[in-house]
Amino acid sequence: MNTERTPESSVAARASAEHAPLSAPTLHARLRESTAAQHRDTESRSFISALMGGDLALADYVRYLAQYAYVYRALEAREAQPGDPALVDDARLHRFPAIASDLIALGAADWECAHLPLPATAVYVDRLTSLAPTDVPRYLAHHYTRYLGDLSGGQAIASLVARHYGATADQLSFYRFEAIDNPAAFKREYREGINTLDFDEAQAQALIAEAQAAFDCNAAIFDELGQASAPVH
Repeated sequence: MNTERTPESSVAARASAEHAPLSAPTLHARLRESTAAQHRDTESRSFISALMGGDLALADYVRYLAQYAYVYRALEAREAQPGDPALVDDARLHRFPAIASDLIALGAADWECAHLPLPATAVYVDRLTSLAPTDVPRYLAHHYTRYLGDLSGGQAIASLVARHYGATADQLSFYRFEAIDNPAAFKREYREGINTLDFDEAQAQALIAEAQAAFDCNAAIFDELGQASAPVH
């Protein structure tokens, strides 16, 4: 059998390769790409930039944390549903108890009286509480946006708040996922879990659109927090 490749066969092989269909992007890749611009825009809001740069005060961090106490309480109020994917039914991720503990340690045990929800926070909470419990794609969008951010950039936030404002370990438990031994491996498994979900195209698009809305909600909170903040120097 003659296995030698002729010039004609090489050309045909190249042409076939050039016209072969590309692999479809994974659901997580679509989600990440579709929210990348909003992610960058949210992280660059003036309030969060000033807070992380050490230009505000610990009281501003307390205001920030109190607003997110409302958000996480609403996010974690959803009851697990039969058939839920494992990644949305993982109590190791829950942050509200840690946030409440941090606020007590920060001297803000009365945070619900001292820090009423900002209008943007109220909109975010209403959006979360209005989700149907069975609407997994839209719920997952908020789950993904919050928790993967906490496992990633949240770690840097804890370091900066400690450095700039003297926050102590018992005031920063929000950022410690003590039941997760390896955050990097967990995040990798979480992303892979998104790719294994049996979503149809309508559900995939709902996931992406809701994740974009979640970033908009966070940006709006940062903007309103910024309106009441003044640099300390």
